[in-house]
Amino acid sequence: MVDLSAPISVQATLGRRGTRPDAFWRGLAIPAAIVIVWTATVHLGLVESRLLVPLERIVALPFFDEAGRHLWLGLGASIVRMIGGFTLGAFLGIALGLLLGMSRTAERAVGPSFHALRQIALFAWIPLLTAWFGNGDGSKIVYIVLSAFFPAALHTHEGLRTIPLHYFEVARVMRFTWWQRVTRLLLPGALPSIFIGIQIALITAWIGTVGSEYAMGIGRGIGSFLAEGREQFRMDVVLLGVLVLALVGYAINLACGRLFGRLLHWQGDTR
Repeated sequence: MVDLSAPISVQATLGRRGTRPDAFWRGLAIPAAIVIVWTATVHLGLVESRLLVPLERIVALPFFDEAGRHLWLGLGASIVRMIGGFTLGAFLGIALGLLLGMSRTAERAVGPSFHALRQIALFAWIPLLTAWFGNGDGSKIVYIVLSAFFPAALHTHEGLRTIPLHYFEVARVMRFTWWQRVTRLLLPGALPSIFIGIQIALITAWIGTVGSEYAMGIGRGIGSFLAEGREQFRMDVVLLGVLVLALVGYAINLACGRLFGRLLHWQGDTR
């Protein structure tokens, strides 16, 4: 399983502004092939329709089916939960990352515990959270906070650690005050990595939102929508939920990449 909290290079994640337009169309090749094979398989009767439903039925589901129309309320509830949990988790994560990166004492005291806790699989927290907070929104929000907290903290910390040493020598020669070191050296130097952490934290918060709703199936949400479809053996509902989950995740990743690429325009083309 891929560790989404592990550091990722800025060049590999941000600054796709130089990508050629035809790359978008090349990226559609595999989805288009899947749609063609899916449609042919269903309409030729090669697979039982209850297992693999027609795509047109999935597209029409949220508009013309009573069960499918629950998607809109579920999606709204999931996005609200994600925003709340992500905001708190990213804020706490960035604050801890700055503390660990700027204070050797804090890194020695807190760093080992932080790195030990981040090795725990997120789903392993669910029994503990439900025991403490129940199956309501409280435990879901805490789970989303944890999902966003670790990547934000880790990438902020790594961003500060990877600032070249000669920058500090220049700051010493220029006789920067502590505040000037923070505002002119540490934060600008770590900003690309912090943005990476925010982007990954958003993605993991979305995954955590759906996972918590699916595992703690009380209340509305995309995860609960998927769980209901599974219990009713409505493959159209399940596939619609999976499709929406993927589209929202892709939209988050695309929006963050473009936004942060513009904010970091001073780095030039980082392809």
